[in-house]
Amino acid sequence: MAKRRQVFICQSCGYESGKWLGKCPNCSAWNSFVEEEVAPDKSGAKRKPRTAPMPLKEVPRADESARIRSGLEEFDRVLGGGIFPASVVLLAGEPGIGKSTLMLQVVMRLQQAKHKCLYVSAEESLQQLRDRAERLRPNTGELLTLAETDVTAIQYHIEQERPSIVVMDSIQAIYNPEFSGASGNVGQVRECAARLFKQAKEEGFTLFLIGHVTKEGSIAGPKILEHLVDVVVYFEGNIQQHRIVRTTKNRFGAANELGVFEMFHDGLHEVSNISSLFLNPAGRPDLGSSIVCSYEGSRPLLVEVQALVSRSNYGTPQRTVNGFNQRRLSLILAVLERYCDQDFGMFDVFVKVAGGLKIEDPGIDFGVAAALYSSRNDRPLDKDAVYIGELGLGGEIRAVSFVEQRMQEAEKMGFKHAYIPSPAPEEKPGDGFIVSPVTSIYEVLIGRQQRP
Repeated sequence: MAKRRQVFICQSCGYESGKWLGKCPNCSAWNSFVEEEVAPDKSGAKRKPRTAPMPLKEVPRADESARIRSGLEEFDRVLGGGIFPASVVLLAGEPGIGKSTLMLQVVMRLQQAKHKCLYVSAEESLQQLRDRAERLRPNTGELLTLAETDVTAIQYHIEQERPSIVVMDSIQAIYNPEFSGASGNVGQVRECAARLFKQAKEEGFTLFLIGHVTKEGSIAGPKILEHLVDVVVYFEGNIQQHRIVRTTKNRFGAANELGVFEMFHDGLHEVSNISSLFLNPAGRPDLGSSIVCSYEGSRPLLVEVQALVSRSNYGTPQRTVNGFNQRRLSLILAVLERYCDQDFGMFDVFVKVAGGLKIEDPGIDFGVAAALYSSRNDRPLDKDAVYIGELGLGGEIRAVSFVEQRMQEAEKMGFKHAYIPSPAPEEKPGDGFIVSPVTSIYEVLIGRQQRP
């Protein structure tokens, strides 16, 4: 009989070592190795494979019409148009942000649509689950529920009930009794997720795994959890009573898709016009504020960017950002200093994307530069203008994708002017909307005349 072996596993990334190490060579985390027992590999025996190779042309095409609609349009949008059958989805977020509430709403709607669903609660009792369900709408008493933490027992009930949708709340709370260590450590999370993933693919049901995030914002447990599943969905931010849901990985649709919900006493409600959520209805200040249009997933989104430039009272000026990449801020400051004769060396710089949204789209560089220039020189910007474009290292405004859709969104929200990269697109908005194609940041901020 093969013996179990002892290994040391990094709790941050899952790296294995035969001895204890103070620093992980893979993720550079300190004091993260924990000794765990690993079961022997039983896959050495020859087994008859369940499947055989086939030519690619004989593989049936994926049926997009087979996607399951959850009844929440924003949730379906995030998943790429609905729930793909036999997929594995990881939903991660901070404690108390609404992961369990959202998934309970989804499975109750699916149960009403005659889809057999099983909700496995590994953290709360069934009484707590019922109390939450009675506050939500629509409510259904036909939903199958199970309070269990043993993964082998969970797999047995799934095999007996044959549901089409299974929700695991949460993956960090279940454990495999064949392995040593408490639930939530790297070995337990990896083993339980792998067993459930294999069962979902073999039996053809859709599996939702609810996961926690660490204080650094990453999913608790090994990174392999994100590589294992088909779709990764994050509760990205908490804007008062609003919740932002975004995909970072999707094998069945566009990644970086975004959905917004609003939290009420009876659950999460969808927010359809999300551009209005990130714009100040009372008006925005003239100085240090610009409107940009980011393209998130499959739709444009108008967001206000605020910048504050003030003289530094300390030796080293501060560079603080919220919702924007700090290295891109350094790039924009360098371009403004080089091509627009702006000096930021003795000034603190603060940049914030209003509303708590995190944006990676390079198409907002132009607007960030305009807001910085406005705050640095006390020169107001046009309140009715939208800035669209990527800022190049030569001071040029570079083209971005979906310019026509961005301008249409700006016009729909009541803006009258758009600065875009030259040349102008063939399709233009309606009358009364001014389009200004520009080639350089100097042309817009300083003037159209030649540099002295």
